[in-house]
Amino acid sequence: MGDRFDVVVVGGGAAGLAGALALARARRRVLVVDAGEPRNAPAAGVHNYLGREGMPPGELLAVGRAEVTAYGGRFVSGRVDAVTRDDQGFVVTIDGERVVSARRLLVTTGLVDELPEVPGLTERWGRDVLHCPYCHGWEVRDRRIGVLAAGPLAVHAAKLWRQWSPQVRVLLNGGPPPGPQEAEQLAARGVAVLSEPVVAVESVEDRLVGVRLASGELVELDAVVVPVRMTARSALLESLGLEPVDVEHAGQVVGRQIPADATGATAVPGVWVAGNVAEVSAQVIRAAAAGMTAAGMINMDLVEEDTRDAVAEHRRQREAMFTEAAWEERYRSKPAVWSGRPNPQLVTEVSEWAPGRALDVGSGEGADAVWLAERGWQVHAVDISTVALARAADHAQAVGAEVAARIEWIHADLSRWSPTPGAYDLVSAQFMQLPPPQRWEVFGRLAEAVAPDGRLLIVGHHPTDLRTAGHRMHFPEMMYTAEQVAAELDPTRFEVLTTATRPRTVAGADGRDVVHHDAVLLARRR
Repeated sequence: MGDRFDVVVVGGGAAGLAGALALARARRRVLVVDAGEPRNAPAAGVHNYLGREGMPPGELLAVGRAEVTAYGGRFVSGRVDAVTRDDQGFVVTIDGERVVSARRLLVTTGLVDELPEVPGLTERWGRDVLHCPYCHGWEVRDRRIGVLAAGPLAVHAAKLWRQWSPQVRVLLNGGPPPGPQEAEQLAARGVAVLSEPVVAVESVEDRLVGVRLASGELVELDAVVVPVRMTARSALLESLGLEPVDVEHAGQVVGRQIPADATGATAVPGVWVAGNVAEVSAQVIRAAAAGMTAAGMINMDLVEEDTRDAVAEHRRQREAMFTEAAWEERYRSKPAVWSGRPNPQLVTEVSEWAPGRALDVGSGEGADAVWLAERGWQVHAVDISTVALARAADHAQAVGAEVAARIEWIHADLSRWSPTPGAYDLVSAQFMQLPPPQRWEVFGRLAEAVAPDGRLLIVGHHPTDLRTAGHRMHFPEMMYTAEQVAAELDPTRFEVLTTATRPRTVAGADGRDVVHHDAVLLARRR
């Protein structure tokens, strides 16, 4: 499998580029695949595009490509031959060779204009053989315009083009004449009707001079208008199960397009369309707007998927962090997980106390237990990880045999293990971050283990850290204040001595100082 993208955009016209730009600015990984065959390439300029009026189509696309590239979007010249689904989205094959994957697709392949088979007509298409008065009417204002009938909408087109020029003719091309009402309308507007078949569109020195009738007469014209049939380039979408539908105007089929909702979403999950492939009559600015709209919805769809994935991973991490296997793996993953220094709040509170019996829960690599033992405390140090306990024991031996002899290392899961009630002069729990029901259960058992006149010291990550770059976890429900812990203690059995939020400065991962906030509870057993 080749590169993986959030979105592959098929088609690099206005719709595709606008969509790619919005997605790239949304920090999505975007690839635009373009065959380099824009429908409006023959036109001299793009019109009715606010701020880009009259800009040559090629220049508009070049500007758009540069803008997309500036935000990290990527391009490849070629055709998408095939798209198939996989369990992560779509597999896209380009020119039969390159294969990329995409979570979503935005298809902006445009349409094909189906012109009548009149010699010389196709060669002038987009220059002086025209179809849209809003695109080209101003440029041929007051000129001689012939509307070549290619169906029953010729009269409608003639009335429309009459807005730009008084010199409009309808070329019936051997077709049926207009009805009485339409004939009266054309006459009232000064539009002549020519019934003979048109055998050729003629030009001299790359300039249209008129149309040749079957009689041999040359009708001198400056522009020929053709109400073309517009058909979406839909083969790729059809391969995904999306069938084009007829587009009607005044009861007549004028083209075929891929059905989609107002955002461009199709009936195939993960596939959006924009531009003329989904709206055959859309001008360039409307196609660009549709591309941006589709991009916004694609990004929102990806945001929802990202959130679902994040929730699943969040739950997995939350469940795994309380298992013995997870802690064993965490300690095995590096030579040392912690700093090797005792926790500062333990040092602050206990330094001046006379030694006694201490319970250090979640003892990790033993820094707190060793610090207490060095000061004469008899310590029971409890942890879920055998790897951590082995390191802690080595640490204690390295400090000295006398210190090591004061520590008993206990392998236990605190969610199930209960210490001996009333056995300890100090029970210390440093940064035991548990979900609330389990937290209060464990803290309750720890409180029971405190001897009369003994102390319970609980230190945790304060919720304030969630507001700053200093937090090292994002499990809000597992963070707590000292006041919350105090509220769970029986006031008839415990006197709360300290509830504090203490900042401390540590070095962050990038080397900069970061402020952490510790929630500190100290209570005395009555």
